[in-house]
Amino acid sequence: MALIDDLQKKIESLDDFKAITSRILIYIPEVISSMREDRGYVIIESTSGGTQKFTRPYNSELFIKDPSQFRTDYDDFERILNSVSSGTCDFSEDNHKLINKVTYTMQQSIGIALDLLANQNANRKHVGNRFEELIGLIVDAIGIKNKKIVLKIPYENEGVYSCETDLVLSPYEQVKSDNSTIDENEVVVSLKTSSKDRMGKIFIDKILMSKFVGRDVKVVGIFLNDIQRKGQEKVGYTFVAGLFMVYTNFLTKLDGVFFVDPPPHADKEPYNVHIKRFSEFILSGIKDMLNSTS
Repeated sequence: MALIDDLQKKIESLDDFKAITSRILIYIPEVISSMREDRGYVIIESTSGGTQKFTRPYNSELFIKDPSQFRTDYDDFERILNSVSSGTCDFSEDNHKLINKVTYTMQQSIGIALDLLANQNANRKHVGNRFEELIGLIVDAIGIKNKKIVLKIPYENEGVYSCETDLVLSPYEQVKSDNSTIDENEVVVSLKTSSKDRMGKIFIDKILMSKFVGRDVKVVGIFLNDIQRKGQEKVGYTFVAGLFMVYTNFLTKLDGVFFVDPPPHADKEPYNVHIKRFSEFILSGIKDMLNSTS
């Protein structure tokens, strides 16, 4: 099947993510016309038949360019996930870096390939869907039961608001939440490739769900990155730090905010209290959160 067709269909397993990422990493060097770097991010230009395309930026420290290195790192990534599933809780800084790099490479390579092969505006849904599938499969691999739930919130005149979750994580053998309630020991996860224009909805959904079920609902946000291309050679950060703190202090506090590629603010106070690396969620955060509620 053509690469573009595979990119636009649901990916069913982590092995399939490994395979398609390897294909993309082999494909990219074949179509590069030039590369521009700004603030540690690389933008690829590809010109063919008079058509010029520019890709989303990738973080040069996180993106694994070499297909052989990626396959080696992926095997280590898989072993770490198996260790989490078996109960290991002590991981090195190198383990954390590997989780973030392999996850980032699988997701960002798909975005880059879609930028090169298809209409960029039409790609957004596919990129978002692949991210949801990827994170769901990683959660599966560490042995956490999860399910997508649409909470139906009724209002006057027989209206119903569908509050859609990306994942509900459970400490049980199967997810107990359904379209009428969120179990008190389960955790709702909202997945976004970027917080741009979407951060507020996570806070509002937590308020709505908590109000509807009559108690605090645990809600976590997971983001890929907050970076975008500005023109053909520059990058810009899309994380609105002040607004994030306004939401946190005056609306509600999320139970975790995790980035695969964190914005620069993430390491500074007071943001570092709230924002963590994705690897921290996978290697300890999920189980700590579920164990504290079960």
